[in-house]
Amino acid sequence: MMVWMLQKIARWVARLPAAKAAALARFGGMLLARVVRLRRTYALGALARSFPNKTSAEHRAIYVEMCRQQALNAMDLLRYAGGCEAELSAHLQVQGLEHVAAVLARGRGALVLTAHFGNYALLALLVPRLFGYPLAIIAKPLKNRTLNELWWNLQDRAGVHGIPAHNAYRASVRALRRNELVGFMIDQNRPAGQGVFIDFLGRPASTTPGLAVMSAHAGAPVLPVLIRREPDGRQVVEVRPPLDPPPGRDPETVRSFTAACSRIIEEEIRKRPEQWLWLHKRWKSRPPGEKRSEAV
Repeated sequence: MMVWMLQKIARWVARLPAAKAAALARFGGMLLARVVRLRRTYALGALARSFPNKTSAEHRAIYVEMCRQQALNAMDLLRYAGGCEAELSAHLQVQGLEHVAAVLARGRGALVLTAHFGNYALLALLVPRLFGYPLAIIAKPLKNRTLNELWWNLQDRAGVHGIPAHNAYRASVRALRRNELVGFMIDQNRPAGQGVFIDFLGRPASTTPGLAVMSAHAGAPVLPVLIRREPDGRQVVEVRPPLDPPPGRDPETVRSFTAACSRIIEEEIRKRPEQWLWLHKRWKSRPPGEKRSEAV
């Protein structure tokens, strides 16, 4: 029933002019920030620790704009689900597309490094159309069963192969050996025993070593791809030059490669902090010996 209702809403917003849909999303973002105050205390604390040179007013402004960006992202997804795929694609600009063909010419596939930045979900759905190659993405099931069902249906419709995060390693390596693209995010917290601690926005953050290990194992290069929303409403997909696989899977090599990948994401967050998802508890796990009270 809930899926049916969401589909009806998606078809309704898809019929709205793009400007009206954006205005509705901005209003929703204002409600999230000013009324609901979605994880406001946590997000402001994370911003204060990550950007100590900014003022409290600047932190609040980033939080408000982040809520607006998330509402715009949700509206884009609803419009996509309602049939506006071509319209959304028309407002995308892709930079560095030549790197995709060049990296796949090696015949080892590629791990697409991305993050919860910009409209990352829309990016995943549009990659097969934009790049002209199949995509598999590693993703955790959403906690809300209705949203999870809708999301996986959208992936199927877009030609995206979803790989459940649990036991995803073998399926991902098989996709790489078929010379496919495999999407991978490394900007979320991992339990301390499952991650490697690297510096992220000035503090140690437990990060999955899976990208580095898989890249070394399969000999697959890492292709950084990020999407950002410009002030005029355009969305820019930037494909950066690939990173060669690490030379081995020893702990220090894995940690160093993971840190290098994370720096790419960090650089973009520092330029456009309002486009990153500050609601996730990125620094929840702490290094041995650090007080729990120091975590955010």
